[in-house]
Amino acid sequence: MTSTYGRRTYRFNASSIQRGLAALLCATALGGCSDLGYLLSNEKVTDADNDQVVFVGDSIFALSGEIQDQLEAKAGETFRRYTVSGAELSGSLITPSVPDQFREAVADNPDIDTMVGDGGGNDILIPAIALDPNNCKTPWYRFGQLSQDCKDMIDDIYVEGVDFLNEVAQAGAKNGILVGYYHTKNGLFRLDSMEEAVDYGNQTLARACRNSILDCAFVDPRPVITDRDIIFDGIHPAESGSKKIADLIWPELQPLL
Repeated sequence: MTSTYGRRTYRFNASSIQRGLAALLCATALGGCSDLGYLLSNEKVTDADNDQVVFVGDSIFALSGEIQDQLEAKAGETFRRYTVSGAELSGSLITPSVPDQFREAVADNPDIDTMVGDGGGNDILIPAIALDPNNCKTPWYRFGQLSQDCKDMIDDIYVEGVDFLNEVAQAGAKNGILVGYYHTKNGLFRLDSMEEAVDYGNQTLARACRNSILDCAFVDPRPVITDRDIIFDGIHPAESGSKKIADLIWPELQPLL
């Protein structure tokens, strides 16, 4: 599939999906693939029609760029993009982290009104796919019993999330739109048992959004994303999923443009 807006053309096909999976496997197996994270991401955009809107985050945004494409089509203008596949909120397996992406944006042009993005998903998902050391999976025989280790780890993400959103505000941004995560499914990775961790994680991210000093809106995609909206890896949004997420973001973003 090819989509064109303004001066840029983006291609999203099965090979790009496979490369995204390679990025995730690289992170879990090798403990760091910084250059690969960039290569498996949608093109970075440092100068756009509207430089005051900046996108940061992980492969939910970065792999295909379809969410940004949809929003740019609605707005009739392009925005800056710094998203990187595999990026974490607090970790450094694949760099730059989400906060580092925002710092890059500030260094390029500090005149930022609105930050749109996500963060924290890979902090939970990458360990769970590797060895699940925090017992974040809850198979049917443990349903309703999310481990305390997993909760403690996600609570640490809350601190990182508040710190990041506060940093965005302190850099001069007026608004933030923080997108949560949807339930993954069994695909190439067996991730249907991550539902409770995703639920607890979204509660935590929403609380970080509320408790930061940034004027922050939290967008929860769980009510609209179904298994059909997720590609075969069980993680990333299909075109239909990206459109649904963009449709959720747009009512928050449009009044800020």
